[in-house]
Amino acid sequence: MRREVGAAPAIVAEAHRLVGAARAALASEPRPRALLADCARRLDQPLRVALAGSLKAGKSTLLNSLVGQDIAPTDATECTRVVTWYRYGSTPSVTAHAGDGARANVVVRRGSGTHGLTFDLAGLTWNAPAPREVDHLEVEWPAAALAHTTIIDTPGTSSLSREVSQRTARLLTPGADLEQAEQGIAVPGADAVVYLLRRLDAADVRFLERVGAGTSAAPGLSGLPGPLGVVGVVSRADEIGAGRIDALHSAREVATRFAGELERTGLCQAVIPVAGLLAFAAATLRQQEYAAFEALAGVPVDELSTALLSADRFARPDIALPVAPQVRAQLAERFGLFGIRMAVTLIRLGVRDSATLAAELTARSGVDELRSVLDVQFGQRADQLKAHSALTALARVLTAYPGSAADALLPRVRTLLADVHGFAELRLLGRLRTDELALPPADLAELHRLIGGSGIAPHLRLGLPVDAAPAVQRDRAVAAVRKWRARARHPLADQFTSTACLTAARSAEGTLGLLPE
Repeated sequence: MRREVGAAPAIVAEAHRLVGAARAALASEPRPRALLADCARRLDQPLRVALAGSLKAGKSTLLNSLVGQDIAPTDATECTRVVTWYRYGSTPSVTAHAGDGARANVVVRRGSGTHGLTFDLAGLTWNAPAPREVDHLEVEWPAAALAHTTIIDTPGTSSLSREVSQRTARLLTPGADLEQAEQGIAVPGADAVVYLLRRLDAADVRFLERVGAGTSAAPGLSGLPGPLGVVGVVSRADEIGAGRIDALHSAREVATRFAGELERTGLCQAVIPVAGLLAFAAATLRQQEYAAFEALAGVPVDELSTALLSADRFARPDIALPVAPQVRAQLAERFGLFGIRMAVTLIRLGVRDSATLAAELTARSGVDELRSVLDVQFGQRADQLKAHSALTALARVLTAYPGSAADALLPRVRTLLADVHGFAELRLLGRLRTDELALPPADLAELHRLIGGSGIAPHLRLGLPVDAAPAVQRDRAVAAVRKWRARARHPLADQFTSTACLTAARSAEGTLGLLPE
């Protein structure tokens, strides 16, 4: 994800100033001092994006597909029951952390055949006496995708173990930082969330509401939101169509319905269907797999369709196909039935090499669209998202530990959280489909673009080509300011619509300020 441009670094500088002032005022208090030190660090570190969702939603598989490497275990081992941080590092390493700060190196094992990595948590040797329970894992890996984004893989929110599910809740829901501090837990929160949905049920909605609604159990902390950026993913999208060649079309229809239901509540800024298994398999496509697909493409359509009725049937030794049963089983495990059908179809349509096949499968998996959305919603707004997280944590600390000179900072912190325009844009992006916004479709599309829904560069906000002359951009921005301020003053506009129109006008004004004279 790209780093953002524009005026956003100013809010980071202000957040740094306020955190620094609070640290000086609370220097004699160990717990707030530690929390504020983390606030300062997170402003200078890469953006923290958490992958969350119900059990077996495909979080680890999606992580592998986004990174393009096999770095996250996908089998149901103990490591999938703890929060795991994936950071950039020059050499691969995995470290287990206990709640009291103790550490232990983790042995990484690579499985045979199609099985990926396994983190061996048995018999850890801690750098402190007595055995410890693993609180979280930290993985450092030399992957370019992690250079500007730390990805956090979380346990399923619907785990049979309440404690396992609570690990994710503590990371993402408001008040988590202080609750963790009381328990001596060192895991900080995320700046943004990718929430995976296999189906939309009440548990998903309740969890997303907890993330964004500011429901904290800590006294005096209610109303402080969790991560500001939330994108939904219809995960394992190929399974919605039972592996049929039109599975992603079915998934997109489901995603559209999810998006309508979720965005009407303001819980997600976008909902994207992704076949994570296919995306990762395409990113790591091997020449021998291409050769197998090429051989299968020569099988009569009806005969191959019959063999592909199920994964077990496809791998049976008594099914006569020009690919060995063991290889067929590996293809089914790596690509799924949908991926096999798609690969064979593409070869029949003219794909003639593995690189082209990998690119075509990647495009059809939905992962490129997800990357684009994450770049627009998260990558280009990384400074805003980090500043929002730091300021929210700072507000919690100042509220929970009153009685010092730092109390004078709280009004300014709350004002920033309420009034910073970038924060208002992000909040509005999640609510454009709500029934509250009484605007025609064309105006909704323009508003979405103006507030950065397609990117935060001035020409993108204004709907102009990248090489548009500054004078043309200025005229378009001035017209937008006038239009949306007039809309905000319309006598029939309700309060929410009026506020949305004023947000669009302020976005146009901000764009105007970035253009050369």
